[in-house]
Amino acid sequence: EMVTMAPKSLLVRFLMLLFVSSVVSAKMRPRPDSFTTFQQRYIVNSKYWGGANTSSPIFVYLGAESSIDAQIDTIRLDYYGPKFSALLVYIEHRYYGSSVPFGSWEEAFSNTTTLGYFNSAQALADYAELIVNLKSNLSAETCPVIVIGGSYGGMLASWFRLKYPHIAIGALASSAPILDTDNILPEDYVYVIVSKDFQEASKSCYDTIQQSWSIIDSHDKNDLAFLTQKFKLCDPLNTSSELKDYLETIYCYAAQYDTQYDYAQLPISLVDSICQGVDGVSNESDILRRIVAGLDAAYRGEQSCYDINEYYPPNDQTILGWNWQLCTDMITASGRTHNNTMFQISPHDQNEFIEECRQIYGATLTPRPHWIVTEFGGHDI
Repeated sequence: EMVTMAPKSLLVRFLMLLFVSSVVSAKMRPRPDSFTTFQQRYIVNSKYWGGANTSSPIFVYLGAESSIDAQIDTIRLDYYGPKFSALLVYIEHRYYGSSVPFGSWEEAFSNTTTLGYFNSAQALADYAELIVNLKSNLSAETCPVIVIGGSYGGMLASWFRLKYPHIAIGALASSAPILDTDNILPEDYVYVIVSKDFQEASKSCYDTIQQSWSIIDSHDKNDLAFLTQKFKLCDPLNTSSELKDYLETIYCYAAQYDTQYDYAQLPISLVDSICQGVDGVSNESDILRRIVAGLDAAYRGEQSCYDINEYYPPNDQTILGWNWQLCTDMITASGRTHNNTMFQISPHDQNEFIEECRQIYGATLTPRPHWIVTEFGGHDI
């Protein structure tokens, strides 16, 4: 039965999509007990490249937890290509986008056996094999390689440089949370940082958000229809936790990206926008009305209703894929243990987390919370 809630080496045939529309494929060396193949997509932009005979660099973007199409426009390697006469390569992560083994997305995510080839170490091996083959095909063995990634992709870039120093001379790891595993950092560090951003924007906004959680909880069982109407939600709430999770995601998203554009296309702070909406309500005693005003400001009043599943759409490939990784090797402890944030206290429960993963993937699943640090290192990377 297909896994519906979430979301060693394979022989891989790589599908290379050139901007000049030529297609090349390369094969990985298989394990003796595995001859399964899949097509892995990568894109090459040779527009700025000085050529193999000039030893011009190769910038390789290591795809993260989404389709490579969704990532190309945001990383802007084309800005640096002309400056360094670089060849630009973008590689899609296995099990995301079009780089799906076992013939189809449905089959690849159908059970833990097919998902067993889905981990960060396998992704790094894909990248290594592809880069070596690409350089050979282009007679570019002397061209230095810099691997690049952001967030999870930045973690991969760091680890790639660590594991394959003979292939890449350097790594650019942007916003890479390499210490976000095995309890290296306090479990509430993200929420502390997010809260600090809001507190610096407006202390009254911070206080309002902090007070709102208990008020939302007071409507949990008997008055969910009130919350649904008050927050202009597209679908009825089943629990107040659904609304709280949605608001938490919006606040964290605002602090993480913190940029939107006004109608003149000028960049403005998303945290500031939310707090201006919250503080703009004259009736300070109506906490929920102030929270809704902040929500309206975040979306610039363009939403007729708010979808609480907006950030976690069901059966989304990225969500299901990342959930598998979170339950296996990319395990992080995220919670709030002290009253030092604008969020409710909610400690991370490792046993509860493991049970939730097993409910999704089966009782035999064994998360490996210490594997990342053992394999790649933490502070000592």
